[in-house]
Amino acid sequence: MPRERRAPGTDQFPCESCGALQTFQPGTEQIACPYCGHATEIDPHTGIIREYDFREALSELAHAPPAEQRQTTQCESCAAEFDLGSHIHAGECPFCGTPVVEGTGTERHIKPESLLPFEIDEEKAMASFRKWLGRLWFAPGSLKRYAEGDARLTGVYVPYWTYDSDTTSRYRGQRGTIYHVPQTYTTTVNGRRVTRTRMVQRIRWTPAAGNVARFFDDVLVGASRSLPRKITDRLAPWDLDNLVGYNDRFLSGFRSEAYQVGLDEGFKTAIQIMDRIIRQDVARDIGGDLQRITQLDTRHSATTFKHMLLPVWSAAFRFRNKVYRFVVNGRTGKVQGERPYSKFKIAAAALLAAIVLIVVFVLGSETGVISF
Repeated sequence: MPRERRAPGTDQFPCESCGALQTFQPGTEQIACPYCGHATEIDPHTGIIREYDFREALSELAHAPPAEQRQTTQCESCAAEFDLGSHIHAGECPFCGTPVVEGTGTERHIKPESLLPFEIDEEKAMASFRKWLGRLWFAPGSLKRYAEGDARLTGVYVPYWTYDSDTTSRYRGQRGTIYHVPQTYTTTVNGRRVTRTRMVQRIRWTPAAGNVARFFDDVLVGASRSLPRKITDRLAPWDLDNLVGYNDRFLSGFRSEAYQVGLDEGFKTAIQIMDRIIRQDVARDIGGDLQRITQLDTRHSATTFKHMLLPVWSAAFRFRNKVYRFVVNGRTGKVQGERPYSKFKIAAAALLAAIVLIVVFVLGSETGVISF
């Protein structure tokens, strides 16, 4: 199971030239000073990202002492003490704005050992965000004014689990074969009753049983509750082949969360993801035109996991007392989000459609031709 690599504490990275604090620069492997521009290279520590045995980790967690509880964080610049938040381990001092990085998840037993650094900066993420907003149908005008104003995106490293699992599944079900039979019926044609014949579809069901096997690699499950999974899941795909070893310097200047979804709970979500794919495998194995699955028993073996951080730019917009959240993939610029609808614009569009239909009907009546 991933272990703590150092004693808990607050990390800050002073510039070797002027002493100001350096922050990570997206798209590079450097932290840089915002004042004098001096840059320091980050060792990306690329290589094999280790997988850990899932069952062994659960056993260790069950017998582990309580994780260390962080009380307050102290800023090394202004000496202020503040609560960074139980699930936040990188952010800014609320008093002087200094970037701080706490020991990775001191309240969590499992530590992230890899991450994908931010590839696009806030300016590029905002450009993607505004382009996405511009394509939204029936969006309130205030939403687009928000994007055109002083809107800010927050860069957050979001915790994720990935799971590998070797699965074998036994199933029982039915195979459906479609066939057609002639059917005689009576209808009226030109006022006369006539007999016609048509072909009617039937399904023949026969029992089916068998086994399917599949190895799942890197089933990705979000470990944060701060953002809704219905939008963060749609940020995929992620280039996990480019994961680098964890380094606090990549977090400097960004927020970072510790996991809120535990290892076991995350695997339950992964099982649901795997089950949907397994059911597709079973349907193909049953064959025929239609399939029914009446019983499915899946065994998981050689299950492993890893814990990582993935980069997300996020923003929130309040409209009519409801908060809507938007996220941008910090690697690709892909945007997903919740969105409000303008009832006025929808009503106006419906009215316009009705007017168009009336005009078409009137013109058709005058010409004697009406076609829909």
